Amino acid sequence: MKRVLIIGYLHPLARSGGSFRTLPLAKYLPEFGWEPTVLTPFLVEKAELPFRIIETPYRHTPGFWEKLFGFDLDKDIKGQVKERFGTSLKNSLIDFILAQGSKIINYPDPHKGWRSFALEAGSELLKQENFNALISCHPVISHIICSDLKDKFRIPWIADFADLWSQNPNYGYGFLRRMLDRRLELKTLSDAEAVITVSEPGAKKMRALHKGCLVYTITHGFSPAEVNIPPAKLTTKFTITYTGSIYTRRQDPSKLFAALQGLIFDKSVSSNEVEVLFYGKKYEWLQKQIEQYGLSNIVKQYGLVPRETVLEKQRESQLLLLLKWEDPKERGVYTGKIFEYLAARRPILATGGSDDVVSELLGKTKAGTCAATVDHIKNTLKEFYKEYKLKGEVIYREENSEEKKGSHREMTRKFSEVLDQLA
Repeated sequence: MKRVLIIGYLHPLARSGGSFRTLPLAKYLPEFGWEPTVLTPFLVEKAELPFRIIETPYRHTPGFWEKLFGFDLDKDIKGQVKERFGTSLKNSLIDFILAQGSKIINYPDPHKGWRSFALEAGSELLKQENFNALISCHPVISHIICSDLKDKFRIPWIADFADLWSQNPNYGYGFLRRMLDRRLELKTLSDAEAVITVSEPGAKKMRALHKGCLVYTITHGFSPAEVNIPPAKLTTKFTITYTGSIYTRRQDPSKLFAALQGLIFDKSVSSNEVEVLFYGKKYEWLQKQIEQYGLSNIVKQYGLVPRETVLEKQRESQLLLLLKWEDPKERGVYTGKIFEYLAARRPILATGGSDDVVSELLGKTKAGTCAATVDHIKNTLKEFYKEYKLKGEVIYREENSEEKKGSHREMTRKFSEVLDQLA
């Protein structure tokens, strides 16, 4: 059996359905002739896993500086700085200084404090043992570490990008920082045998930037162990559930709220029978939107909950809400969430956005409906609600094809094909 060293975070460690790739790749690669070893930072949460793990020390760069200056790491750092300087103004000079300081401290990655530890452990491992290939996964610093090891040991290397680097549609820095990141990205990946990303639009961007490099598209997956079979008991209400983060200015829940407001106003939907539940970080701006549309008695934010609870809420819901990317130029934005939703086997309502990879996936699997405009969302909800009233539930309809839906096993099989070509 060939051997591969995977460098990346095992996150979340004990969750077989995590959205990052490191864990499922290591779990299923042996089925396809590859023995994995995972190099990762020290794991706080322990679990019995069927593959070898090499743990290293780790220093979180922002946390190091915050601790050095005596800040409480469990509280908002910006708020503590403003308190020390006696200001509560928004967009103040303090905010500007903190933002610029963060860009400097975190360049090129907030996880850069892991680099020296990983390089030492990886170098020692590769000196003592034979490996046929390297795979670097999340975060960015993993690719930089792999580039250093590739230069030293000349082993075939695959760089996996669940999220793009300098071309990330959710890029959070300015033009100058993007140029620095792009330059570093080009240098880092110049020795990679192949690059993998999760969507064909993303792959096209990578091919345009990294000319001559082999770029493959392999989507996310879900854990077969988390498929909702037998199906969980559904809620008695017409429940619409959203789980995870919301990216402001990129995803727009207000379209759903406007549609619901209209349906309740014209009595197409009873406010006593419908509920919309958000699980994840609580947002003040989202609460204001909820109140603005008069939906406080229907739409609730429940904050962060354990993953087991998230899966339970997904499985028992009549509908699962997916907020599509609103930028029409970004057609390649996949999230791990949609594959979690597929495993939950409940109808997906994808709102906003335009035709993109999500539209293609739902079109193939028949697992949900895309509704871009408020009127389209209203009409779609009306049809779902009619079925709920008639049959007591919204029926889940999909084409039961593991390949089309994308399990972690299928995802790993495609990785193994790339490995076989290169090593």
